[in-house]
Amino acid sequence: MSLRTRFMIYVTALLVGLVVIVLFVIEEREVRAIFEEQKEKGILTAEYIAQLNYDNVIFFDNESVEEDIAKRIDKNLIYVVFYDRSFKPFAANEFIKKYYEIYNISNLDQNAQRGDYFLETKNIKEKQVPGDYLRIMEIEVPIYVEGSPTRFGSVKIGLSLEEMRAEELKTRLMLILIGFTGLLIGVGGAALLARRITKPLDKLVDGTVKISKGDFSQEIAIDSQDEIGDLARSFNEMSQQLQLTRKRVEAANRRLIQAEKLASIGRISASIAHEIRNPLTSVKLNIQKVMESENLDDMDREHLDISQEGIGHIENFIKEMLNFTRVSELQQDFFSVEQIVDESIKMIRDTLKMKNVELVKEVQDTLPQVWVDGDKIRQVLLNIFHNACEAVDEGGKISLHISLLKGRRGRKVRIRITDSGPGIPKNDRDNIFEPFFTTKSTGIGLGLANARKIIDQHKGSIRAVFNKHKGACFEILIPCEEEK
Repeated sequence: MSLRTRFMIYVTALLVGLVVIVLFVIEEREVRAIFEEQKEKGILTAEYIAQLNYDNVIFFDNESVEEDIAKRIDKNLIYVVFYDRSFKPFAANEFIKKYYEIYNISNLDQNAQRGDYFLETKNIKEKQVPGDYLRIMEIEVPIYVEGSPTRFGSVKIGLSLEEMRAEELKTRLMLILIGFTGLLIGVGGAALLARRITKPLDKLVDGTVKISKGDFSQEIAIDSQDEIGDLARSFNEMSQQLQLTRKRVEAANRRLIQAEKLASIGRISASIAHEIRNPLTSVKLNIQKVMESENLDDMDREHLDISQEGIGHIENFIKEMLNFTRVSELQQDFFSVEQIVDESIKMIRDTLKMKNVELVKEVQDTLPQVWVDGDKIRQVLLNIFHNACEAVDEGGKISLHISLLKGRRGRKVRIRITDSGPGIPKNDRDNIFEPFFTTKSTGIGLGLANARKIIDQHKGSIRAVFNKHKGACFEILIPCEEEK
C-alpha cells in the first residue's frame, strides 16, 4: 500500500470520526433547543387557554369551556382538560374522554405555585387506527384566582410531537448534508495535501531508482522551502557529487588505460628499435659505401637513393614511436597563448600560401597568460594545423578562435581550430586520439595521440567537437596560471 493511500485512509478516518462527533454534539444541542422551544410553546398555550376561559372556570360554566376547547383543537393541540381544585375533570374535548388514564388523572402537585408546571412525553395508542400511536407532550399548569393564595384548578393540554419530530428530522438531514459536504471538502483537501506531500517523495523515489541504475544526472525539481525541499536539494547535491565522482573515476580509468597502452607500446617500441636499428644501420652504411663507388651507373644510383629514402622513413617512424612512449618532463613557464599561436602560424605560412588557404583568426582581448611548455603546445597546434591544411581543398578556409572560459573550476583558455574540409566521420570521433589510428594514406597515427598526451600533461583537454558547418573542429582547453 502506497504512502498516499495510507495517508488518505488515515485522514479520511480521522475526518469521519471528527464529523460524526461534531454532528452528534450539534444534533444534541439542536434537538434540545427544539424541545425547549416546544415546551415553552406548550406552557404559553396552556396559560393562554386558561386565561381565555378564566371567567367560565370561576363560574363553573363547563359547556362554554368545552365549546372554546373544541374551537382550538387541531392537529397540533390534541386535547385539553380542565380540573377543579379537587383534581376532578371539569371540562375536556370528546377525544380525550376515551382515555380514562389521562382524562381522570391530574399530575400537577397539590402545592404547585404560580409558574410551576408538569411536563411529560408519552405515546397514546390510537384507538381508531389499531397499532398506531400518538406521540404527545403533556403539559399541565395551575389556575389561580386573583386574591386567592390557593390553587383554584389546573389545565392540562396534549401537544402533538409530530411537528417537533419533523423539525428534528429536518435538522438532522441538514446536519448530515452539511457533514457530508464538509467530509467531501475535507477528503478533497486531504487528497490535494497528500498529492502535494507525496508527489515530491515520488520524485525522490524515482530519482533514487535511477541513481541505483547508474543515472547520476537525475535532478529533482522541487522549489518548496520545507523539509521536503531541503531533502530534494540534498539529493541533487548528492547526485551532482556522484556524477562528478563518476567522471573523475572514468577520467582516472582512461588515464590508467592510456598509461598501460603507453607502457605496452613503449616495451614494443624498445624491442622494435633494438631489433631494427642495428641491422638498419648496417644496411644504411653499406648503401652509403656502395654509393661512393665511381662504377655505379645512373640507374643503380637512383635505386640506392630510393633505398636510402625508405630507410629514412623507417628511422623517422622509430623515432616518432619512441618519442610518443617516452614521458618527457615539461619545461613550463608563463606564456601568452596568442604568441604561441602566432609562432605556429609562421611555421605553416608557406603551406597555406601554396594551397591558397585563408586563415581567419579571432582573439579575445586581455587574455591571461598560461603556465605551459611553449614548445609542446606549439607542437600540438602545428599538428592540428598540418592536418587542417591536408584536409582542406585549394582555396579552403581555416578558422582560429581564442577565448576565455570562466567556470566553477577556474578559468581556462579555449582554442578552437575549424577547417572547411570534409570533416571527421561520426564513427571515428572517439578513435582519432588513439595511437596508430589514422584515416590518411600517409603517417602512422601518432600525431593526435601525442597531442592529447601533451595536453593531458598540462591538466587540460582536447576533443573533436560537432561542427554544424562542413569540416572538422578541434577544441583545446588550457588552465590559466591560477590553475598551475
